[in-house]
Formats: sequence, structure tokens, C-alpha cells
Amino acid sequence: MFAHRMEQVRAAMADRGLDVLLLSVGPDLPWLIGYEAMPLERLTMLVLPVDGQATLVVPALEAPRVVERGDLFTLAPFGEADDPVRMVATMVGGGSTRVRLAVGDRTWARFVVDLQSALPGASWHRASTVTGPLRAVKDSAEIEALRRAGAAADRVIGALQAGEVALIGRTEAEVAADLGSRLIAEGHAHVNFTIVAAGENAASPHHEPGSRVIRPDEVVLCDIGGTMLSEDGVGYCSDITRCVATGAVESEISTAYDALRSAQADAVAAARVGTSAGGVDAVARARLTEAGFGERFIHRTGHGIGVEEHEDPYLVRGNEELLVAGHAFSVEPGIYTPGRWGLRLEDIVVATANGPDLLNLVGRELMVVES
Repeated sequence: MFAHRMEQVRAAMADRGLDVLLLSVGPDLPWLIGYEAMPLERLTMLVLPVDGQATLVVPALEAPRVVERGDLFTLAPFGEADDPVRMVATMVGGGSTRVRLAVGDRTWARFVVDLQSALPGASWHRASTVTGPLRAVKDSAEIEALRRAGAAADRVIGALQAGEVALIGRTEAEVAADLGSRLIAEGHAHVNFTIVAAGENAASPHHEPGSRVIRPDEVVLCDIGGTMLSEDGVGYCSDITRCVATGAVESEISTAYDALRSAQADAVAAARVGTSAGGVDAVARARLTEAGFGERFIHRTGHGIGVEEHEDPYLVRGNEELLVAGHAFSVEPGIYTPGRWGLRLEDIVVATANGPDLLNLVGRELMVVES
């Protein structure tokens, strides 16, 4: 698997006329070689030439964490008194060489600046132009890893909808911690986020759960996601949003939720191979506009998902990229009324030759949970 990915990356580098790929912290490295660099002040960097052996430059104290793959890269540990930037520059070819480099998008600026000083003749490009399109198209093993993560998140949301997670009288932060612990119990390696937003707080799409106590007769928006390790040790993400009511809700909210559910279903149905990413967004937006809620849908319809919770492709107005089999993404329209309430409904979908494949299957009704 990793060898195939490296072949794909090298082919993409050659197509773009790039000489060397430099990957540090971020999702590209674990996807490509199965090793995730810690975000330290010490440099970790994979030096991958378009031809020739790759080398992983890593702090000596981190070397024991590396699963060595001699067919893919050699390991170059460095000591505390060594200069890893100089090591990388030497491997690239030295300061006088005019090379075309692609550097990982998440690489710390301090290392990029130092490398640019050490390699004044180089031209610099974003590694995501190489890795992004490749990572966006998931193979069967990656889809199954996403499916497992999605099913685990479904079980947590299912417990919420069944009234097994107490809401009334607890703070948003307490409920968020509860949902996060349940994600871990269901097999996630770690929690990426738990948004719990009650009443008026749900009008902020990325609300931070706090001391607000959940009351009867209001809507609570819950958006949760984490990372679950696949069989090869690479993490793949879950991401799901459901709303529940703690009692009776006003008719405007019920009407809005019906429109939201229809918009989400239409967008999922439209997410077929050959449809543009922006076209899926347009479908959801048209349905909500028709229902009178268009101006309250304030974000894109979805984002890609994989080793990152947000990655290509993005379902947003103006994105003309055509969906292909293996694209995995969220479909999550929302309606937000500032100062009063907010609603969002989110599932993960994979585009396939046979149509959209939903990875989240838990109920989409606005369920009443009087607990």
C-alpha cells in the first residue's frame, strides 16, 4: 500500500516537474509512510527525490517510534547538537543547486524560512498540489477505515438519541466530555472535536461548549468527530452532526428542520460521480432558498474527509472539480438564526460508480430527548 502511494507521488512529481518533496508534520507523512511526526521544535522531514532513495530525517529521541520500511526510506536520526536543516539541504543538493521543491503545507514556518536561506537557488511549491488529489481519492481499505469510524460515531449518536446521554441540567461542556469519552470507548484513538451547542449557541456553527446549562424545550446541536486507527496504523476520521430536542420546540424550528432534512437528502442524492463539488452545494442551497432559509445557510455544504477531518474535495460554490469514485466528504447543510437557534445535519458520503454510499446510518429525525 505505502509503496503504491509512493509510486503515485513520484509520478505526480514528475508530471509537475518537481525534483524533491519535503514532508514534515501534518497528514501527508502518515498517509505516505505510516509515520506521524510529533509537532516538536525539532525538525522531522521526509526528503523524497523524484528518483532515488527517500530519507526520513528525525530526532534521535524520536527514532524508536518509527516503523522502519527499508524498501521506502532510510532513517537518518540526528543528535541534539546536529543541524537537521543543513542535513536536509545537503540531501537536496546544496545551496547552489536550482531545484524545484514541494514542501508540506503544515511545515512550521521557522523550518521553511531556514531551508529557504540554506537553499537560495531553489524554487518552492506546495506539497498539497502533489498529495492532495491523491489523498482525496480513497482506496477500498481507506473507505472501510472511514466506514468503521463512521459506525463508531453512529453508536455514540444513537445513545444520545435514545436518551442514554443526560442533557437537561448539565452544561454543554459536561455533555461534550461525555460524548468524547464515548467516542474513545467505541474505538477512536482520540477525539478531534465535540461541539455541543444549546439553544441560541447553536446559531454559531463552531461554538465552543461552555458553562451554558441545557434547559427543557430547546434544541441541542451535537457535532462530534475523532480519529480511529486503521489496520496499518494510519488514522481516519469520523464526523457527524445531529440535533435533538429536550421537549417541545416552536413551529418555526420544526418547519426549518423539515427543510434542512430535505436539503441534505437532495444533496446526498446529487453527490454522484461526474457531478461537480460546487453542484452538490448548489442543490442544498436551492432547496433551503426555496423554503425561505437560504440567507441563513452561511457555510459550504461539505468538506472532504480522510486522514484529516477537513481535506479535498470541498463542496462549495465555485468548485468545478468533478466527483470521482473514491471521493469521501461530508454533506452538512445548516440553518442558523442568530440569538435564537441553529440546526445542522451531517453525514459522511463516498462517491461510487453505483451512486452515493452513506457511511452514517443513524436516524436523521429531530428526536425529542427528555433526559
